Amino acid sequence: MINQQLAMLALVVRDYDEALDFYLGKLGFELIEDTPVPEQNKRWVVVSPPGSAAHLLLARASNDEQSSRIGNQTGGRVFLFLHTDDFQRDYQRYRDQGIEFVRGPVQEPYGTVAVFRDLYSNLWDLIEPARPAPA
Repeated sequence: MINQQLAMLALVVRDYDEALDFYLGKLGFELIEDTPVPEQNKRWVVVSPPGSAAHLLLARASNDEQSSRIGNQTGGRVFLFLHTDDFQRDYQRYRDQGIEFVRGPVQEPYGTVAVFRDLYSNLWDLIEPARPAPA
């Protein structure tokens, strides 16, 4: 039996500290690691939503091609999906933090969802998954 998990995604950012201000300060993510990599003039910066097994590597763009992808890694599609156990709590908290919601909230068969932009204009779904109907 194979047991695999998607553990981390790299998100191209302009600057480590401004990204940390947003993900830690506004979204409430936790800092998992921030380790200098001096030989590459980089840092290994990993964040995660509280309690999540999946992590984001905040990868500072290091050339013009990478810089051109900041905020547009998926051609304008929703890129990341953040599940919550309390949609209203997190939706209101994010609005209070100045997070821009571009769609929703709406009730879908899979749950309550709204789309927001991060500081680089990447699109995220904030989702409270629908609970299964009682048997």
